[in-house]
Amino acid sequence: MRSERRLARMDSVLRRRQPDLTVVMENIHDPHNVSAMLRSCDAAGVMAVQLLYTQEKFPRIGKKSSASAGKWVERRQFKSIDACYERLRAEGFRIYATHLAEGSVSLYGVDLTKKVAIVFGNEHRGVSDEAARKADGLLQIPMVGMIQSLNVSVACAITLFEALRERLEHGYYERPRFSEIELKKLLEEWAKK
Repeated sequence: MRSERRLARMDSVLRRRQPDLTVVMENIHDPHNVSAMLRSCDAAGVMAVQLLYTQEKFPRIGKKSSASAGKWVERRQFKSIDACYERLRAEGFRIYATHLAEGSVSLYGVDLTKKVAIVFGNEHRGVSDEAARKADGLLQIPMVGMIQSLNVSVACAITLFEALRERLEHGYYERPRFSEIELKKLLEEWAKK
């Protein structure tokens, strides 16, 4: 009985996964931030994230802080911006870097129902100049306070839940984004976790 409920839950979650929405974590240093970002990804239905580490080591993700999310969100690792961006573009993603600069547009002015990858940068340095320059566009979260930055995991959550809001309005979570064959294969993989 318990395994049937577990399988039904997994099937329900997979049917709401958004394979055309992804997050790129560029040199995120603190594993707690990585874990928090993974939890937000799971909650918003992100299928996979891109770990882009050109200066930092790939993060060790603790079992306690991300026990559930790290298990259900796929992770791909990249050691160069070009390799990461080339792969995403080959898959049809438009890449937006979160970057407070001239030319960046409000998060609320970007259509997040399209196939998008959103880049979040290091806690201290932000998105690198190279990652920002090579992105298809720059976005920012509007803020009206004295401090013009947020914790990276908070920024990720705000952005993903705006994507979730837009996608809910378009019914993206009501119809599976995978074929029945793909769903069956994914369910078999998840059942082994």
